[in-house]
Amino acid sequence: MKVVLQRAKDAKVTVEGATVGAISKGLVLLVGVTHEDTEEDVKYLAEKIPNLRIFEDESEKMNLSLLDVEGAILSVSQFTLYGDCRKGRRPNFMGAAKPDKAELLYEKFNGALREKGIIVETGTFGAMMDVSFTNDGPVTLILESKDK
Repeated sequence: MKVVLQRAKDAKVTVEGATVGAISKGLVLLVGVTHEDTEEDVKYLAEKIPNLRIFEDESEKMNLSLLDVEGAILSVSQFTLYGDCRKGRRPNFMGAAKPDKAELLYEKFNGALREKGIIVETGTFGAMMDVSFTNDGPVTLILESKDK
């Protein structure tokens, strides 16, 4: 699994003009699933992400986690994270998992985060979505479960 994580002051996702998920302070997660991913990848990232110390404390040092600041998550499925641009001018998406597997692991990932008491809002799997947010910092990180 691959996740692009962005610290946000606020965020929302809309589908066909209707807001389907919104948060205030927290994280925007763009989540991609590849063929080899399993529930172990889900567990690894669901444990890692909420415990990353990427929020500032009173000394303006990144010392606090999402759990410490009681932030929320806006999780958006993003198969294009597995786009391969090495050849030609059109990305190849063969590295992305098939939709049925991707949706299952994406939902398990969101569920694992919710089990930690985190508010998790989502987009609509497979839909054309508009994601808007205010990047706080900016802080942007890329996590891959294969790198564990």
